[in-house]
Amino acid sequence: MSEAAKQTAAGPVLIEERAGAVMTLRLNRPEKLNPLNVELGRALVQALLRGGADTSVRAIVITGAGRGFCAGGDVGLLREFRLRKAANELEVLLVAGKEVCMAIAAMPKPVIAAVNGPAAGGGMNLAIAADIRIASDQARFAESFAQLGLYPDFGGTYFLPRIVGHTRAAELFYTAEILSADDALRLGIVSHVYPAAQFEEETRKYAAQLAAAPPIAVRDVKRIVLSEDKAALERALDEEIRMQIHCFNSEDCLEGLNAFFEKRKPNFRGH
Repeated sequence: MSEAAKQTAAGPVLIEERAGAVMTLRLNRPEKLNPLNVELGRALVQALLRGGADTSVRAIVITGAGRGFCAGGDVGLLREFRLRKAANELEVLLVAGKEVCMAIAAMPKPVIAAVNGPAAGGGMNLAIAADIRIASDQARFAESFAQLGLYPDFGGTYFLPRIVGHTRAAELFYTAEILSADDALRLGIVSHVYPAAQFEEETRKYAAQLAAAPPIAVRDVKRIVLSEDKAALERALDEEIRMQIHCFNSEDCLEGLNAFFEKRKPNFRGH
């Protein structure tokens, strides 16, 4: 196990697995549906950089342990930050998110998000930052930031409009609508949906197929598809960090976080 996979009381927050030329990175905070915190964000960045540089790795899979893919930001942690007005600590997590997106974009090999369960907020955006997404029929997707009075992060404002169109992306951001796996397939968010019982095996076969593709051709295709837009991606990520902190400091964000834990509808007032 890599040193980047930081240890918690329950074990490493990120598990690295290898099968032939495929590296699998498994988010490992299953008790909370794998929410993102600073340790997990940094571990993911470092693992992606290693996988990108390792010539024996020809495809990378990001997936979740347990029944969830990624619940987005750790809401308990976000509330703690907000009560302490610790925007600087939130920024550390947001910067890790930027580095994850840039590492995926820069590496010369395909990254597959294997969405095994709920993917919300930053978790959905982690998935759409990947080159390709496949999903279990138990997957659910939501741009849930609006429920907390927050701005999208982890590249959502860059990637989602390019996948579903600007109008539908805006609607998903505004409403925090929950999408089923079939909804996501219809919108082009995922390429394939597989039954949950077969999902691990189908992911293995799909990743092995991509890993067997000619690496020079794959590298050049990826460079043309995205690399010329890396500067635009970086600008969008920097703006997300700025706007996320702006919204985080609002009273609406505190109201959204309190409402989440009090299991009630938030009353946003625009300040």
